This record gives sequence, structure tokens and C-alpha cells, in this order.
Amino acid sequence: MADYRTGCMVCGKPLRYLESPEEHECAYCHRVLKTNALCEDGHFVCDRCHSLGADDAIEEYCARTAETDPIRMAITLMQNPVVNMHGPEHHFLVPAVLLAAYWNVAGQPDRKAKMIATARDRAGMIRGGACGFMGDCGAAVGTGIFISLVTGATPLSHREWQQANLVVAKSLETIALHGGPRCCKRNTFLAIQGAVAFVREHLGMTIPLDPAVTCRFYGMNKECRMADCPFYPVR
Repeated sequence: MADYRTGCMVCGKPLRYLESPEEHECAYCHRVLKTNALCEDGHFVCDRCHSLGADDAIEEYCARTAETDPIRMAITLMQNPVVNMHGPEHHFLVPAVLLAAYWNVAGQPDRKAKMIATARDRAGMIRGGACGFMGDCGAAVGTGIFISLVTGATPLSHREWQQANLVVAKSLETIALHGGPRCCKRNTFLAIQGAVAFVREHLGMTIPLDPAVTCRFYGMNKECRMADCPFYPVR
């Protein structure tokens, strides 16, 4: 299985070099820039996105993308080599893709950037390893960050406070029932699916979601539960 550490950052295929520069849209930041290189499938990633750190790449992509499926966004970001197999960047990835999807579906993409930046600050307070050391998976907490931002919840809110805590409780239960050890990819997918269902039930918005999600990253995970994971592609 390719981990996209070489070749194209989007699909892993070899790069091809053009005889003269052409304008293409960056697959991550969506800016149209001149380039001398594309992959065999035509993907282009600009130099700036090549050099970003994980949280920078997540914020940049989610603020600019017009995608409405948060799982697709998550997989695109996970294919970026700056996003590790496991790590606290997933605590930010979850609310970032959910916020991007929510406001894109709502037809108000201009509201994304500020909330995504705030989500980054809040997610930074969640320590790595919280899932095992504190029983509090950062992907689940990320769903609470998302709901808190779109509802305007504060510690003094009523219904909004309830919703932010409830979505985390539901996410944690689902993640816990799938068992350990940790897998940031599995828990991210479960958290996103749960948040989308919560938004449909409690906020009346339908966010599109591919029902046939399969993991592309199991080969990078030494602790993969394989057939015991709902996203394992080999049955």
C-alpha cells in the first residue's frame, strides 16, 4: 500500500514534468499557479502546501475547499505526508472538515475561516494520548468543538451547551465500543460519521457522506485491528 511519502502527495503516482509551465489548481489550497510538474493523474500541489506543517495544511485546505463531504476531505488531508498515521493533528482535523462541510452546505463559505482558526486553537489544548491516558479521544472532543462553534455555545449556554456535550458523549461511546488499541484514522471516521448524524437529527441539516468508507492507511498502522475494524477494506 502506498503511503504517498514519494511521488504525488494526493495519489502517490509518479510525477511528470512539462516542457513549459502551465497554470493548474493546487489540490490543497485551490490557488491557480504555474507549475512545471503534475502527477500522472494530473494532480498539482504547490510548493507552499508541500512545505506546510500538519495543522497549517488542514487549516489552509479546509478554509478554501468547496467540498461538502467531510470524509472525503479527511482522506485528502490524511494522504498529505505531513499528517501522520497517529497524532494530535487529528484532534483539529475533525472539527476543521466538519466546519468546512457545514458552511459549504449552508451556502456560507465565508464563515468558515474564522471558525476553523478558532477550532485550531481549541484543539491545541487536547494532549496527545488523551484517549488512553484520560479516556477522552481527541477526535470525539473535536466533534464538540465543531458543535460549540456552529451553535455559539459557551459554558453559560443552555441548549447549545447540552448539544456540544451530547455529541461528544455519543462520539466517545461509539469509539469506545469499537475497542482499542488507538487508531486515529478509525476514530476520526467514526467521529465524523457520528457528528453528521447528530447535525441531521438536532440541527436539521443534511451533510453528504459517502456510505462506503474504506481505510487506505491500514498498511501504515502496526496496531491495525484489520477485519475487526469497520473500515478495513479486506473481508
